[in-house]
Amino acid sequence: MHIPLGELAALGTAACWTLSSIAFSAAGKRIGSLSLNIIRLVMAFSFVTLYCAVHRGMPLPLDATAHAWGWLLLSGFVGFVLGDICLFRAFVLLGPRLTMLIGASAPPIASFLGYFLLNERMSKLGMAGMVVTLMGIVWVIRERQTDVSSAEVPLSSKDHKIGVLLAFGGAVGQASGMVLGKIGMGTYDPVSAGQIRIIAGIVGFSALFVIIGWWKKTAAAIHDRRAMGLAAIGSFAGPFVGVSLSLLAIKYTETGIAVTLMSLTPVFIIPVVLILRIERVSARAAVGAIVAVVGVAMLWVR
Repeated sequence: MHIPLGELAALGTAACWTLSSIAFSAAGKRIGSLSLNIIRLVMAFSFVTLYCAVHRGMPLPLDATAHAWGWLLLSGFVGFVLGDICLFRAFVLLGPRLTMLIGASAPPIASFLGYFLLNERMSKLGMAGMVVTLMGIVWVIRERQTDVSSAEVPLSSKDHKIGVLLAFGGAVGQASGMVLGKIGMGTYDPVSAGQIRIIAGIVGFSALFVIIGWWKKTAAAIHDRRAMGLAAIGSFAGPFVGVSLSLLAIKYTETGIAVTLMSLTPVFIIPVVLILRIERVSARAAVGAIVAVVGVAMLWVR
């Protein structure tokens, strides 16, 4: 019996990102998203280094080829730095609902790039499953119609356009980062490949912080113990386990399929929100979740 390892890893990624998004959301409210970005990467690097030292007997990816280092560093910079900067700024300008809605364009972008750069071909059932899954995700995201912007004052037309472009930039960053990561990883260990991507993110944000003078604020943020605890939970689930699973996913399945399944976080978060916040789930959100699950089933049997 064929075990769809890539699809399982992608679903695991979505589950990890569900947990990390909740933890990072709470931590970000206390210390700010910009400082949180580098803190989470440093924590994740510590987790990955410890894992590699025990599991591989090599704490750093010194056995990676120059080809792997080059592409994976580029992947980490595009995904962790450029993509996340666009994404977090879009959250501020547009709010989470509209940002995530635009972010649903990541899977088709990944499929497009995978087709031309990796010669990936998707079956008709696979394409249909991706479309159905995205329809369910979009349906869930659009459920909260009132959350148009997180700003307390209405956005100007210019700011709205900038927010839309940034959200789309975040989607392009996610998709491009995955494709570049697949090019660089090849048959290399996914966890160590993720470590190289994390290194790129740390270096990128460090350079940015020097330019904008953000290190003092980050140093102050480290003294918030509750935020650090939340950041540690999010870093373990997201940049450590989640990123490693995402690279494992694209290693064993088409990039577009993997990114589609990774995008199920808005669906996965429904039962978590119910348990933690005791919120009601509308019929619209429930239907969207069911549609997304049907799409996943189509991807599973394609």
